[in-house]
Amino acid sequence: MIALSGCTSTPQSGPGYRAIESSAAVTVSAANKTVGIDYALVDINKAVLAYASETRALASFGSFGFASNVIPNISLGVGDVVQVSIFESQPGGLFIPADAGSRPGNYVTLPPQTVGRNGYISVPYAGLVRAAGRQTIDVQRDIEKTLANRAIEPQVLINKVSSKSARVAVLGDVKAPSSVELSEGGNRILDIISQAGGLNAPGSETYVTLQRRGRSATVLYERLVNTPSENVFIAPDDTIIVDRERRTYLAFGASGLNGRFDFEETNLTLGEALGKAGGLLDSRANPAQVLLYRVVPKQFLQRLSVNVDRFPSDMVPVVFRANLRDPSAFFAVQKFPMQDKDVIYVSNSDSVEIIKFLNLLNSVTSTVSGVTGDAASTKTNIQRLN
Repeated sequence: MIALSGCTSTPQSGPGYRAIESSAAVTVSAANKTVGIDYALVDINKAVLAYASETRALASFGSFGFASNVIPNISLGVGDVVQVSIFESQPGGLFIPADAGSRPGNYVTLPPQTVGRNGYISVPYAGLVRAAGRQTIDVQRDIEKTLANRAIEPQVLINKVSSKSARVAVLGDVKAPSSVELSEGGNRILDIISQAGGLNAPGSETYVTLQRRGRSATVLYERLVNTPSENVFIAPDDTIIVDRERRTYLAFGASGLNGRFDFEETNLTLGEALGKAGGLLDSRANPAQVLLYRVVPKQFLQRLSVNVDRFPSDMVPVVFRANLRDPSAFFAVQKFPMQDKDVIYVSNSDSVEIIKFLNLLNSVTSTVSGVTGDAASTKTNIQRLN
């Protein structure tokens, strides 16, 4: 039967796996041809639902030392434009002439000047004064000390006309990417994003990355909005990158539709994801074996009192299993949150494999019968020709 069935092989779109294996110059494979990734199998139940929302490792701006309630000090820097005013207690000093009674005020204002590349500004009779990297009050005191022996009780006031050094770049999916000047009163991340025109994409699919001094952290925009502690103050030279990342999941197996699906909704549950994928096929699916593949932090399994000694990494591959033969499981899948890049696999029922075998057996039997009939017909035709 097997030999005869080979006479009518089924069509193929390419070489079979046997041909590929036999023609390979080198085959790299494990002894038992398994992938070799250890994973945990977790049944979705009431206990798991209590921690289901924590299966994602959430980044935080606070974890990188970004204090949410501390306004960074904005120092003077190269490129800043400042204006120096010098006060004297009475006329007749270095800057206020003796006939100052005819002029308003007892001070002189120097022309605006830019902090040079060397980091200094120039003040008459005080010379070059280092300004870059220092607070204005410290620069004022230095000038006062230098002029103390020349002017009459000098008092100095430095006004920052413009700040080219205290800026932050806003890039990515905002309406007006730009470089924003920081104010002395402090600017939080959401302030800077709003100054850049706001988001170009849905907040549920937008991530905000804050880069500072070679370190970075990324937070979902909705978490940034809903968690005040994440809306930290921005420091000079920070970079804010706003990126849209389409949230998708994959569905395979005995679901109505196979492929990649967009979340669209802000919060998608496993039940809703199965619905978007066409549900379960009555003729194929095993409702007790609905599987969801995800990589979770090790702490999640530890909270379920699972021994995680076999998993050296901080992230553990986990297969979550839902038994939809249990009526109460439908409540559970409606509470189990989906995450970006999850994979759903609906297993075939055992009866499907039996049906496949019976169909194959029927096909082989039909083929043998057909070959016998074809042979008899050929013999008859040859005899007629003779």
